[in-house]
Amino acid sequence: MITISNLSARIAGRLLIDGAHLALPEGTKAGLVGRNGAGKSTLFRIITGQMDSESGFVSIPRHARIGQVAQEAPGTEEPLIEIVLKADKEREALLTEATTATDPNRIADIQTRLADIGAHSAEARAASILAGLGFDHEAQARPASSFSGGWRMRVALAAVLFSEPDLLLLDEPTNYLDLEGTLWLEDYIRRYPHTVIVISHDRDLLNTAVNSIIHLEHQKLTFYRGSYDQFERQRAEAIELQNKARVKNEAQRKHLQSFIDRFKAKATKARQAQSRVKALERMGTVAAVIEEHVQGFSFPDPEKEAASPIIAVDSGAVGYEPGKPILTKLNLRIDTDDRIALLGSNGNGKSTFAKFISGRLEPMAGSVKIAPGLKVGFFAQHQLDDLIPQDSAVEHVRRRMVGAPEAKVRARVAQMGLATAKMETPAKDLSGGEKARLLMGLAAFDAPNLLILDEPTNHLDIDSRNALIQALNEYSGAVILISHDRHLIEATADRLWLVRDGTVSSFDGDLEDYRNLIVTTTKPRKAKAEPVREEEKPREKRANPVVMKKRADELQVLIGKIETLIKGIDTELADPQTYAKDPNRAGDLAKARVNAAQKLAAAEEEWLTLSMELESQG
Repeated sequence: MITISNLSARIAGRLLIDGAHLALPEGTKAGLVGRNGAGKSTLFRIITGQMDSESGFVSIPRHARIGQVAQEAPGTEEPLIEIVLKADKEREALLTEATTATDPNRIADIQTRLADIGAHSAEARAASILAGLGFDHEAQARPASSFSGGWRMRVALAAVLFSEPDLLLLDEPTNYLDLEGTLWLEDYIRRYPHTVIVISHDRDLLNTAVNSIIHLEHQKLTFYRGSYDQFERQRAEAIELQNKARVKNEAQRKHLQSFIDRFKAKATKARQAQSRVKALERMGTVAAVIEEHVQGFSFPDPEKEAASPIIAVDSGAVGYEPGKPILTKLNLRIDTDDRIALLGSNGNGKSTFAKFISGRLEPMAGSVKIAPGLKVGFFAQHQLDDLIPQDSAVEHVRRRMVGAPEAKVRARVAQMGLATAKMETPAKDLSGGEKARLLMGLAAFDAPNLLILDEPTNHLDIDSRNALIQALNEYSGAVILISHDRHLIEATADRLWLVRDGTVSSFDGDLEDYRNLIVTTTKPRKAKAEPVREEEKPREKRANPVVMKKRADELQVLIGKIETLIKGIDTELADPQTYAKDPNRAGDLAKARVNAAQKLAAAEEEWLTLSMELESQG
């Protein structure tokens, strides 16, 4: 589907991609990962032709359709369902032509093609996609202009999914989704019939929705087969091997250099010393592994532990307009060591509940008991706009530490995870992740007993999210978390509360149970099959284990040969002379690599199936 050869690209003079190579077979579901600013979105712009590369090329089949979420969210008066349906340009053109065509043969061709592309079931498919992204039947009939920007971006996502391009490019699609939409999207990507490349920092999406990882690091692209967890293991093993090779290489070079230094001046040993010099030159060096440092988070523990329950609500209700509560029948308590994650679709009232618990909204009914001296820290994405654009992080913190020495002010900024080089940068010039770090640090500044975080991960890469998980687990106060990042919830929360049907209640089950609930309710229902009586069940025919073991051994040999072939091709593709001497040869190699990768995937899948079957037979 896509071949990248010797690709280099710069932005504002900064080299982001340097001599990168990649070959993706058709049907691959790949996660594109790398640190913020590494060049992932730049690579997408090159693939779509929105930007030229400095050198190299990207090859895609001539008639392949590329699709990505539109930069401008739709805001017209058209109903959502119509906007999504119009995303299929071919269907739209055929339907328009069908109203004016008079030639019987052409009319027949149009109707045949409409049937081929499933045009007559298109409305049901578009409605299903919109429903999965959180739009009920009534909402689908409303104009796009009646929705906020985040919801309009969901419409743009629905449109590109409906158009079903041959190569689907998604850049952080979960940033404007809630957990429910994210779970649905994971399932949709996994079942998508064509090739997908998704930029994401959502570990669970990268573990469940894709079957390979493309890692952009140090200006190079490296392809790994498997989930994100498998990628991390493979990368850790590769780093360990490289470190061992480097140590061994340095020891050998040191030994040879020692011999050269000792005997190069002696006539009787000059020849041997000269041979060691040539051996040293041939040996070369093994590059050191460069690990990029990740700034951590630090949330100060409460200075004084409040008595449990820190908050107790009895028959509570809350909303924004008198007489129109959004949440009612609130009966709950929060203790000093609670770690609570709020579940529920956007619009159900999660953020309203968070504001209520933080004291930003007064109760409309019932009673709320708060522990004496309780301090609450509150972070929400909309607060990014509350930073003073011209003021630096140091200036924001200095206002909270009047009279404190400059060294202490800067030390506090460092605890928020901002590098020294960013401390004096105006807030308007900080990245989204850096602004989020600053705001979370300010939210926790006074060592709160309860920390409420509303979508804290939207601008954080995977390593920064891991640092946030570590900080939350080290923090001794209570936490209430709203997030679409399932990994963050699973790693930090021990209680799940569901915000739905105008109230908040405990959810009995784990996130996998919730995922199954979400995916099931957004899928079309199928007719139930009649139960098969025990005597009617066909007996399972078990394969001969001897034959299976022989085939598995043959596949292992085949896998080794294909991996060797791919390694040789990669070596040639990495050599600039390959392109200089014979450009056609480079194209042939790229195609050969794609074929080899497909054969390798098939062999690995067959070997894995056989291995599992052999293991189950004991």
